[in-house]
Amino acid sequence: MITFLLCLSALIGAYFVYGKYLDRQAGIDSEKPTPARRMADGVDYIRMPRWRTFLIQLLNIAGTGPIFGAILGACFGPVAFIWITLGGIFFGAMHDYMSGMMIVRGDGRSLPEIIGKYLGLGVRDFVRVFSIFLMVLVGAVFLLSPAQLLGTLVPSVPQTWWVGIILVYYVVATMLPVDKVIGKLYPIFGAALIMMALGLLGALLVGDYAIPEMTTFHNYQLNPHALPIIPAMFITIACGAISGFHATQSPMMARCVGNEKECRMVFYGAMISESIIALIWAAVAMAFFGGAGSLSRIMAENGNNPAWAVDVISRGTLGAIGSVLAMLGVVAAPITSGDTAFRSARLMIADIFNIDQRPLVRRFMICLPLFAVGFGITLVDFGVLWRYFAWANQTLGTIVLWSIVVWLASRGRNCVVAMVPAVCMTYVITSFMFIGEQFFGMQNRVAAYALAGVATLLIAAVVIKRILPYLSRKRDLIVD
Repeated sequence: MITFLLCLSALIGAYFVYGKYLDRQAGIDSEKPTPARRMADGVDYIRMPRWRTFLIQLLNIAGTGPIFGAILGACFGPVAFIWITLGGIFFGAMHDYMSGMMIVRGDGRSLPEIIGKYLGLGVRDFVRVFSIFLMVLVGAVFLLSPAQLLGTLVPSVPQTWWVGIILVYYVVATMLPVDKVIGKLYPIFGAALIMMALGLLGALLVGDYAIPEMTTFHNYQLNPHALPIIPAMFITIACGAISGFHATQSPMMARCVGNEKECRMVFYGAMISESIIALIWAAVAMAFFGGAGSLSRIMAENGNNPAWAVDVISRGTLGAIGSVLAMLGVVAAPITSGDTAFRSARLMIADIFNIDQRPLVRRFMICLPLFAVGFGITLVDFGVLWRYFAWANQTLGTIVLWSIVVWLASRGRNCVVAMVPAVCMTYVITSFMFIGEQFFGMQNRVAAYALAGVATLLIAAVVIKRILPYLSRKRDLIVD
């Protein structure tokens, strides 16, 4: 349990120490009017209190990622604790905070428009298409996963019915002003998600459970050759460590924060909270099933279905009533992330074509084809869907990291805080392309890792060339 407690303490401490350092790098200005104050429109630009925006942001970014991903990632062993902790502090929370600040300074515009400002119009156009595709993919994933969980809770109702019910909710929540459904219900669901995690933490601390210690980098997967720690674990545990999806959600709350000094809690704090949730689920998964090796075997025997594991763990640790409350919290997370994914896609399309979002009919015309495509994707096998979603998610996160590098360099700030994570994640996503069976599936791992290294160096060289003028002058050349 020592490894777990040290990781938990590090995550909590990082908010006050490293988060405050990032405040200085972002150049927080409490006197600068935020988009919510300058551009209020009664639909998307609506000022909200900090506690509310924090809980909404947490629920927006959480989904099933810090739960499903953490359980599947725990099959690699206690090394998952290290990735969740270091990834959460230096990769994910920094990514969420800095991208959130970039968007706040960019009038709350959608992520592709902000990325284009720093990485060029070609990258912007690619990210426009890629991000909208990812949002619809996320919406489809978060249609299926809560439907599966609800099917477990109420087996008498067919899963397809739950998909339809959730889809109807998505239509309503996506088109209404942000303060009508999201602003009122999400803080409640966010609090429920936190209470669920605290309940599991209490069960771990007072129950008769042995949380494995991190003593070796041994891979506990049943087939470690097919699923090497690098890069498979870094792709599997996404939302609990770093996730590009998070940056697509930031424009919603960037349009609602009332003061820049609130941004550390809303963006950095929400990601740290998600990492803590992921850490708890990884720990309880290993402890409940008797270790990482047993977890891997039992998960394989049950189709590697994390929804099954959530149900069994909740019942075993929290009892009948507690398990229902926990399952409802787990169900709320993906549903609320799914509808905000579709909402983000709507905002992106509106920003691309400069479509006024105040008339309801215009919102509906954008949403209708998005929901149709999303429903079609749900007909694909969930396992295949998740693998492509995870890689696309980390790829977008890597692009965002490189844009943060340029943003910080252009303002004369310490771009190394983003450069190191950007290089690491570039290596992860490129090595996964060479190794992963859904891509090239190279069996010669030495060659695959070498090719990934070359690709990483080439991409890094392109970005470094772009920031060299800023590094030499150490002046702010781009006005936010």
